[in-house]
Amino acid sequence: MNSFALTLILVSAFIHAFWNLLLKRTGGGVAVIWLYSALAAGMYAPVMIGFIIVERPTLGAMQFGFIIGTGILHLLYFLLLQRAYSVGDLSLVYPLARGTGPTLSTIAAILILGERPSTTAFCGFVLVVAGTVLLTFTPRDGRAGNTRAAVVYGLLTGICIATYSVWDTYAVSEIAVPPLVLQICSEGFVALMLTPFALRNWDQVKSAWTGHRGKLIGIGICQPASYLMILTALVFTNLSYVAPAREISILVGAVMGSRFLGEEHSTRRIVAALIMVAGVVALAIG
Repeated sequence: MNSFALTLILVSAFIHAFWNLLLKRTGGGVAVIWLYSALAAGMYAPVMIGFIIVERPTLGAMQFGFIIGTGILHLLYFLLLQRAYSVGDLSLVYPLARGTGPTLSTIAAILILGERPSTTAFCGFVLVVAGTVLLTFTPRDGRAGNTRAAVVYGLLTGICIATYSVWDTYAVSEIAVPPLVLQICSEGFVALMLTPFALRNWDQVKSAWTGHRGKLIGIGICQPASYLMILTALVFTNLSYVAPAREISILVGAVMGSRFLGEEHSTRRIVAALIMVAGVVALAIG
């Protein structure tokens, strides 16, 4: 992995953890997803249109098919993520979802894309699994039920991350869909699919906008920017290296949940996050 790809991935990791903190603070909900997706599409659309006019990329039926597929997968990801945050802590859900994603992405890269990580990468896989077990330990208290629900939704979110990672890697590296076009069109697709809900529940939309305007604008800016950096790195770097390396955000998210949201079990979760980060570093260099 070259220094440019690593820089993109590390900057993306911090931005990604930050917009997840903002999302957790909004309380989530479909109205919130619609608002930040619509904002993202609207803010970045002029840049995408200018890019298309200048670069004239090849966009045929296959490319548009993959763009639609990305939109569907990202819509599912956003729905699962906001549901996980509605029942669980940031310091639990974020590391779990992000740790599951690269592990499954690495397995998929081996089985589907034919990539061959080394023995070091396998050791990293073991560390990620160990960190996940520690992270998802359920205390015997009144919140155990919520913790289990958060674990389920966090794991489902991780599976979704792994799925769209493989899908999007093929789109940008094999059939040459420009990362900017893939990302911004998927934002627009998500907003379009949720528009009927938004129109039927306009009071929820207005309430979310009134209460969380600044956070929503922040998510609208940061969420596409963080993933655009990853898509750009995927154009010239293997998924089995990019997916694990970007998960330095696991530790950032755990610390943010402890520091800014005052969540419980923070010491154990930060230790678990450190183990998972060690695992993803091994995956990245392996």
